[in-house]
Amino acid sequence: MNELSTGTLLLILLVLIVLSAFFSSSETGLVALNRYRMRHQAKGGHRGAALAQRLLGRPERMFGLILLGNNLVNILAASISTLLFLKLLGDGGIWVSTLVLTAVILIFAEVAPKTLAATHPERIAYPASYILVPLLKVLYPFVWIINVLASAVLRPFGVKRADPRADQLTREELRTLVKEDGRQISLNHRQMLLNILDLEYGTIDDVMVPRQDIVGIDLDEDWETLLHQLTRSIYTRLPVWRGDIDNLIGLLHIRTVMVKLSQGTLTPTELERSIRTPYYIPEGTPLTQQLLEFQSRERRMGMVVDEYGDIQGLVTLDDILEEIVGEYTSEGTGRARQLRKLDDGSWIVSANTTVRMLNRRMEWDLPTSGAKTLNGLILEQLESLPDGHTSIRVGDHILTIVDMADNRVRKVLFKPWRMRRDA
Repeated sequence: MNELSTGTLLLILLVLIVLSAFFSSSETGLVALNRYRMRHQAKGGHRGAALAQRLLGRPERMFGLILLGNNLVNILAASISTLLFLKLLGDGGIWVSTLVLTAVILIFAEVAPKTLAATHPERIAYPASYILVPLLKVLYPFVWIINVLASAVLRPFGVKRADPRADQLTREELRTLVKEDGRQISLNHRQMLLNILDLEYGTIDDVMVPRQDIVGIDLDEDWETLLHQLTRSIYTRLPVWRGDIDNLIGLLHIRTVMVKLSQGTLTPTELERSIRTPYYIPEGTPLTQQLLEFQSRERRMGMVVDEYGDIQGLVTLDDILEEIVGEYTSEGTGRARQLRKLDDGSWIVSANTTVRMLNRRMEWDLPTSGAKTLNGLILEQLESLPDGHTSIRVGDHILTIVDMADNRVRKVLFKPWRMRRDA
């Protein structure tokens, strides 16, 4: 080695520093890769992504190979540097070699390449994988020995091989990923994805039309009244009963009688023949489960019943879909004016609006653990029937009852607490 010229030693040292930078940047690039983008690219046929995925599938082997290579070239570089500076400076070159090589490796073989790899991991990791994978096959016996010894050292501390399932995302982690890192997706589509994830926490009680607000057909009414109701109805599907909703007969799709209704030839017998058997849904059914039930049963409307079989409300497929995409149907015209903004920034809200919908649409934080509707929330907070224009504070809002009928709150004025305090 002493017979080598100064130029040769300098060339070898430069090559070793480049190799050290390669191993350092490869390690950082592989670790910094977006695992989900890498899997997507690998499935799409990207060779570099597939090789990187193979390396990351056994991280102990990858780290063993990279650290073996990095330490070998760094130690060899130190030896070459020492010889080089001994030739140039004599015995004092040992100290100069230590200082210079430390600075060179730190800057050119560690900080700079690792920063580059962390900033552009795919540009570094994918090409490096073409070299590391075959290199791992060649050096596998040495890597295996290193891993066995490292495992033996870690075993007394209870350190075991990582669970491959640890790389999977929970629902909350996926929600955070979509919300904060999904900027390449349009805002509307991102909100739909978030709504789908939030659907898991909702039940049909959150979206159903309450019993007292159900619009239907009473067959005990005279025929002229029924015809007038059918021709003027804004809904395409209506529950049908006799006398009272508890005597429910079934569900009617207006389309099945539309032709004869328009021709004036519809008869009571044909109307009853068009009524479909009612579909009942237990209260508290999760929205995700009910969405699948509607799909499998080819239904679009169901009656919500409690444990005693009493009808509590009505829910449609549109009600659930609107939890995902927002309001889109004209069929809910009766509920379309649930919110009205006033000039001073306060809101008039229909009391039959669900708390869940208010929180989602207005980004409020009203309590959802108890009552499902705004009317129920007020009664829950007051613990008694309100008398007149009662005001209560709920979170950051002042709620003032502005309209009541039949012991039910109908309209509520929402004001931010700051606005009320400033006033």
